[in-house]
Amino acid sequence: MERKVRVVQYGTGKMAVYTMRYVFEKGGEVVGAIDVNPAVIGKDVGEIIGGEKRGVTVTDAKNAESLLKELKPDIVIVTTMSLLNDIKDAFLLCAKLGINAISTCEEAFFPFNSNPTVTNEIDKLAKENGCTITGSGYQDIYWGELISAIAGSTQKITKIKGSSSYNVEDYGIALAEAHGAGLTLKEFDEKIASVDRISDEERQKMINSGEYLPSYMWNVNGWLCSKLGLTPISQTQECVPQTYKEDIDSSTLGMTVKAGDATGMSAVVTTKTKEGITIESECIGKVYSKEDYDKNEWTIEGEPNTTIVVARPATVELTCATIVNRIPDVINGKSGYVSTDKLDELKYLVKPMNEYVRD
Repeated sequence: MERKVRVVQYGTGKMAVYTMRYVFEKGGEVVGAIDVNPAVIGKDVGEIIGGEKRGVTVTDAKNAESLLKELKPDIVIVTTMSLLNDIKDAFLLCAKLGINAISTCEEAFFPFNSNPTVTNEIDKLAKENGCTITGSGYQDIYWGELISAIAGSTQKITKIKGSSSYNVEDYGIALAEAHGAGLTLKEFDEKIASVDRISDEERQKMINSGEYLPSYMWNVNGWLCSKLGLTPISQTQECVPQTYKEDIDSSTLGMTVKAGDATGMSAVVTTKTKEGITIESECIGKVYSKEDYDKNEWTIEGEPNTTIVVARPATVELTCATIVNRIPDVINGKSGYVSTDKLDELKYLVKPMNEYVRD
């Protein structure tokens, strides 16, 4: 592509500060921005990312369709919520207009195993209108490609075990609330944990109706199975509250989480496969105390055993850089809802991103 890649930012919160700046720095251009927050509507995107004015102001989400029709961007970056049902309107709009889209929404990474009805609706519309829709972010490499690459150097695998922790303060209120942060233990049990105390049949019914609330690893395990060619025969999830001995102030929640209340949760997802390989992955998302820090650790058991640890990853920046580096892959991708295991291998963009887009 000879011209710059044209990007519209959908959602201008914490993540967008990085994604928009990274787009400019990688040789693309943010031609529009959309939000629902009256405090940012009308603001120049340069003010949001902390630089000079760019001549592009944030538009009210009510006018998203007319803006996208007018601007005709190459891709939309959606950085709003964590569940597919919460971003489906943005995805469906892009699919309807034939505009590529990528999102940091964690469920969007592999929603086929948690909300197939909405995923198939988006997929059908995207195929009809010739665009690619996907989800990406930190998990794309650190819970996905990194693990599949290690698997490629292993003779025999019996189990894949992973754990990753992150500070919910870094991702906004929707994510923090989805992790049960700020709830009493009783509230956590009623609103979060109880969802998984159901039979396989009940769970599948909820999945088919789009009512299931997956933890992030639910979708990651599905992605890994797809990437590695494994056939899941069962998958379960258990959510356990995390607590701290002292009160912790949360700027994202706008409250003080009392000692003994839920600061967040640990979610463990166990997948058994027809091939005999078990995947057990855990994500720990909570309001951090002064002792906590991000950590990513995965072990592949078999011949040989291999463990890889990434200590103190800059999870927010890595998420946003992954999204931006993925842009050419999405534009080049086949039409439909395409998870990143079916896209090109993620690469660092040395040249301006338009030079990676095939005509």
